[in-house]
This record gives sequence, C-alpha cells and structure tokens, in this order.
Amino acid sequence: MKLFLDTSVLLAAAGSAKGASRFVFQHASSLNWQLLSSAYCVEETERNVRKLGPKAAPYWRATLLPCLTLVPIELAFDNVLVFPKAKDRPVLLSALGAEANVLLTLDEADFRKVIGGQVYNLMVRSPGQFLCDQRDAGFL
Repeated sequence: MKLFLDTSVLLAAAGSAKGASRFVFQHASSLNWQLLSSAYCVEETERNVRKLGPKAAPYWRATLLPCLTLVPIELAFDNVLVFPKAKDRPVLLSALGAEANVLLTLDEADFRKVIGGQVYNLMVRSPGQFLCDQRDAGFL
C-alpha cells in the first residue's frame, strides 16, 4: 500500500515518539506500506522541524527521512479538481500523481472537506483514522 505523507505528518513523527504518525513510520516495513512524500513536503519539514525541540531534527534526518521515497512534485492534473488552498494543491496533486492509496495529513483546516473522504481513488485520512481503518479491516 502506498501512503503519501504530508508535512504535518512528517513533523508529528519527528516531534512525538508516541503518536500515530510515528507508528506509521515504525511499522511501515513490516506491514508492506511504502512511505511516499515529495521534495515540497521535505523542504517544508526542514524549515520547521527545529521548532519541535533539539531531538526532532536529528531524528528526522537520521531515521525518518531515509524511510521515504520521494515522488515528483505534480502541479497539474488531467481531471477536474476543485481544491482552493494553493499551498496544499501540490501535496494533493503529488499524491494523486504517485498513485498513492492514501494521503495522510493532520492539516484538518486545509483538508477539512476531504479528510476522511476520497479524491478520485485517493483516500484522505489522518494517521489515527488510517490506523483505525487498518485495525477494523483486520490488518493491525
């Protein structure tokens, strides 16, 4: 399963050892989850990770970043897509372009209308919602 992680999930995984975002990283390999992101999200993470305390940046760079497969940043989409937030459009388009199964985000303010839903074949979930879905389906 291909999971596209946006900046909010990358930062949450770097900053908290006990959250759902960190769990996704820790168990991705054993559960056959391919973790995808884009340079756009990585650059945004790099700009903000130091704000999370002295341990977050080294953990991000040494442990989390090597787990990611970076996909091209997509800025266009062949189908109709109405999504008003310009800064988050590359995240959504990159996830769609990578043919991810799920876009994981904690950014409920910008993804409120689609979180917990679907955009074309892409499910949009918070890491917690995704893990609950996996548990309910008997995969966890």
